[in-house]
Amino acid sequence: MGRICVIRQHYYPLDPRLLREVDALVQAGYTVDLICLPHGDQPRFERRGRLTIRRLPLAHRRRGTLRYLYEYTAFLIMAAVVAGALHLRHRYDLVQVNSIPDSLVFAAIVPRLLGTPVLLDLCECMPEFYATRFGTSLSHPAIRGIARVEQASIRFARRAITCTEQMRQAFVARGAEPDRIAVVMNAADEDTFDPTRFPSSPRRPGQFVLICHGSVEERYGLDTAVRAVALLRDQIPELRLEVFGDGSYLSELRRLASRLAVEDRVFFSGGFVPIQDLVRAIAAADAGIVAMKRDAFRDLTLCNKMFDFIAMGRPAIVSRTRSVEDYFDDSCFQMFTSGDQHDLARAIGELYRDPALGERLAQQASRVNERYRWPRQRELYLRIVAGLIHGEVEALAAGSALGSPGR
Repeated sequence: MGRICVIRQHYYPLDPRLLREVDALVQAGYTVDLICLPHGDQPRFERRGRLTIRRLPLAHRRRGTLRYLYEYTAFLIMAAVVAGALHLRHRYDLVQVNSIPDSLVFAAIVPRLLGTPVLLDLCECMPEFYATRFGTSLSHPAIRGIARVEQASIRFARRAITCTEQMRQAFVARGAEPDRIAVVMNAADEDTFDPTRFPSSPRRPGQFVLICHGSVEERYGLDTAVRAVALLRDQIPELRLEVFGDGSYLSELRRLASRLAVEDRVFFSGGFVPIQDLVRAIAAADAGIVAMKRDAFRDLTLCNKMFDFIAMGRPAIVSRTRSVEDYFDDSCFQMFTSGDQHDLARAIGELYRDPALGERLAQQASRVNERYRWPRQRELYLRIVAGLIHGEVEALAAGSALGSPGR
């Protein structure tokens, strides 16, 4: 049917968006060569039917800006050499590059010069990401430089996709052509997050279990959740917060729970767990928490775990951001002010006291999410891929409405 090269400076199959896209391509009949990073003791070369995985020998380390620049440059060069050599061996019909960094798209230089279309998946808005990370403005010279690289990367690709309409608008505001970018939203993999295989547990009198999963970083607002649990310690005697995942903020969260004397109320998995164990834990919880801290970057994005809770039929307690409120509203989630532990405690208490509220929220979130589900987004994604391969570029603009806010 066709051969596609996918390049991503991250881990497979741990990256949910990459996993969904690669699975969609393989299931559609494409032969896929994936170039990515190794994680742990994963093999450097692996073949799974139509999928061949090549993991480049580069370790990711959290050691500051210079280390990141080194890793970005080294991976780009290695990926360009591998992709170029593979293209000369068996010509690709399409090369897809997933950011970050945006500049990784230039690893497709050899196939592009030989006429192969390039699709850039803009998974993040790098100017906003780095501006918020380093506490500076979008007008800072370094951030403006990142924005120029972003726009050059979009122009280099034949077409681009991104995760939300808000991200698309940010790219367009900086100069990208509107009809070159479509929205393919992040959504839960319903083969994994399947409530028929993992049915939800009934509410237990007096108990209330909250769950949050994924990377444990400061920006995800888990400190707000721990503080809210401390505020509710006496109001909900059997309140429990379960944190599944790992990250650089885990030790600080443990210390915070100890300082607030809620070590017996907050459970940490101590690392990533097998996906079936995670899904089983979500099914057993009474509500999920998405406590994202609001900033210029998070106003453009939607958190993957929110869609996991929707797929599992679990009510979600979600911090307010521009993107969340554009796609959903208060009838879908128990919303609270980002970073405000008192408002989060209020939201948890209301949901605890009114079990029927949780059922209504979960049902409405499912109804609104119908057009954003992965089966629909996958159809759009595959239509974009096929359009690029066959020169039908209008397929991109025609399908982008599936990723636009609308109720």
